Amino acid sequence: MGRTVVTGGAGFLGSHLCERLLADGEEVLCLDNFVTGTPANVAHLLERPGFRLVRADVTDYIHVPGPVDTVLHFASPASPIDYLQLPIETMKVGSIGTLHALGLAREKGSRFLLASTSETYGDPQVHPQPESYWGHVNPVGPRGVYDEAKRFGEALTMAYRRTHDVDTGIVRIFNTFGPRMRPNDGRAIPTFIRQALVGEPITVAGDGSQTRSIIYVDDLIEGILRLVRSGLEGPVNVGNPHELSMLDLARWIRDLTGSSSQIEFVPRPQDDPSVRQPDITLARAKLDWEPTVPIEDGLSRTIEWFRQHDEVLGVTA
Repeated sequence: MGRTVVTGGAGFLGSHLCERLLADGEEVLCLDNFVTGTPANVAHLLERPGFRLVRADVTDYIHVPGPVDTVLHFASPASPIDYLQLPIETMKVGSIGTLHALGLAREKGSRFLLASTSETYGDPQVHPQPESYWGHVNPVGPRGVYDEAKRFGEALTMAYRRTHDVDTGIVRIFNTFGPRMRPNDGRAIPTFIRQALVGEPITVAGDGSQTRSIIYVDDLIEGILRLVRSGLEGPVNVGNPHELSMLDLARWIRDLTGSSSQIEFVPRPQDDPSVRQPDITLARAKLDWEPTVPIEDGLSRTIEWFRQHDEVLGVTA
């Protein structure tokens, strides 16, 4: 049984990662400072043998006694509402936090995986986006704090690989959804679901023609773990090539919830990408991976989770 350190392990993706690693027989040390994550996301794991939750800020330092086989660096605010409110913290965790996580992997001789993002492609001029595309990012715009933190993290990861021979990998994560998303985190799917369930207008940015490619969390975690265990350096896109417009997504969620909410158009944020679609040729070829959960099934599961956790909506059933 291996031992894995997950930074940001009490966040949306981190908690699903911890859960899956435990199911696979791994021992898991979950580190989180709870700025955007919450202990509630991993509360059901606390009694599980092999799981430990430690409150820690990876931008201060990371000290882990004993052997570590894998370091998965997932600590970061990840939604626009978070990184626009926490711009310096976002830059610090992408730079200093990545430095500390890489230092831990070097010290322990661990495999290291950086959770990067499709946002490294910015508002892309190449569509769909292959890993070879260098991106079209505005470094001085408000979203630059997240985009450039992740791009810096990628560069630092490769520097540690080349300079210190650390066994590193980089995953570029595309828009992911599923249970444990925060209803007010500013991302489209939890926002649309919350609005539909409580009967508020569903707010679509711009004219809704901008696209995203969304992937259910279970598919994402499977792709990530295949990359971790493959030894590939990456970067590797892990996402669902199923591209759809934000307006179609809002209508789909409204239909699945049975809501009578109206669609309301609001201004688009600055530097909001117009298109987003992963080219997953590399993941298919090298990891034998592609998404298997139909989008409608994933949305239905996510909506059901929100219904069962009505306290997260701020309403009572």
